[in-house]
Amino acid sequence: MAVREVIIVGGGVAGTATALALQRAGIRAEVFEAHTSGGADAGAFLTVMRNGMAALEEIGATEAVTAVSFPADAVALLDESGARLGHRPIEGPARTLTRAALYRALQELAVERGIPVHHGRRLTTAASHGDGVEAVFADGSRVRGDVLVGADGIHSPTRRLIDPDAPEPRYSGQHVVYGYTPGNPAGLDENAYHMIRGSQAFFGVTVPAGDGRTWWFARLRGTAPAAGLSPEQWRDLALEKCGDDATPARALIAAGTGVVGSDSHDIPTTPRWHGDRMVLAGDAAHAAVPAAAQGASMALEDAVALAVSLREHGDPAEAFAVYEDRRRTETEETVAASARMGSSEHG
Repeated sequence: MAVREVIIVGGGVAGTATALALQRAGIRAEVFEAHTSGGADAGAFLTVMRNGMAALEEIGATEAVTAVSFPADAVALLDESGARLGHRPIEGPARTLTRAALYRALQELAVERGIPVHHGRRLTTAASHGDGVEAVFADGSRVRGDVLVGADGIHSPTRRLIDPDAPEPRYSGQHVVYGYTPGNPAGLDENAYHMIRGSQAFFGVTVPAGDGRTWWFARLRGTAPAAGLSPEQWRDLALEKCGDDATPARALIAAGTGVVGSDSHDIPTTPRWHGDRMVLAGDAAHAAVPAAAQGASMALEDAVALAVSLREHGDPAEAFAVYEDRRRTETEETVAASARMGSSEHG
C-alpha cells in the first residue's frame, strides 16, 4: 500500500526539505517542530555546498535560498602569522547564510505550498499501529500517519524510539563560536573565506557582499563540554584561544556582535536508521562536526533520496531500506572525513 500521509518530526533543514520533496513526489507531509519559532543555534551560519544546491534545485527551493544567501566563491588558507598557505576556488554553486535564514526560507516555502508546519510540538513518543504510526506530543496532542520521519537533530528522540540502544552523540573535543563584526576592518575580499590555522584555534572569516558585516567563526579545542556559557563568555574563550596570533582574529572577535557558541558533537555511525514505520534523516542519522561544511547539504540530499524511495516503493520498510542503502556509506564517509579535518586543524 502506497504511503500517502507522512509525519515529520523536526522543522529544520532535513525536516522541511523532506516535506517539500515529498510534496513533489505526490505524498502529503505535515511538519511538527519542537521550538516555538526558529531553531537552536539560530545565530550560527553555514554554507550549502554544490551537492546541497543540487538538492535544493530538485525540491524547487533554489530561488528562495539564493534570495537570503551570498556566494561562497573561494577559500584562502593562512597560518598563525597571517602568511598565505594556499588559495582555491570553491566548486560551486555554493551559498553562505545564517542557519535561521535557511530555516525561515524553507519553512515559508513549505507554508506557501500548503504544507502544514506546526511549532511548539515536542515529540514524547511514537509507536506503530497496524498499517500506520501514531505520534504523541508534549502538549498531549496526537497525530496518525502512514510513516514518521525523525528529522529531529543530533539529540533525536526518534533515534532512541527506533533503537533504545542507539549511540549517544560523541563530544568532538571542540567548541564552535560564531559572530558578526560591523564593516570589513580586515579589508578582506568579498564572498571569499579566509581560513586561519592558528596556534590554538582554527578561525574562519568571510565578508558577504552587501551585508555590511564580517562573519566569523572559531573552532576551539576543549577538554570537556562547555554548554551554558553566556555570549560574553564564549567571546572571551575565543579571544583567549585566538588572541596571540598575528591575524585579524583578535580584533574581529573583540568587536563582534550576535556571538553564539556551542559544543561540537558527531555520531560516527547509527546502527539502525529505521523501523517498520519510522525512519531518520539529517543529523538524526549522521551528525558531523562542521569542518567539512556538509551538514546542511547532506540533510538536503537525504530529503530527496527519501522522497524518491517512498515514491518508488509502496512498502515503507522496503523504501526505507533503499533510502538507507543510497545514503549510509556516503554520509558515514563524510562524517569520518569531517572528524579527521577537525582534529588536524589546529597548530
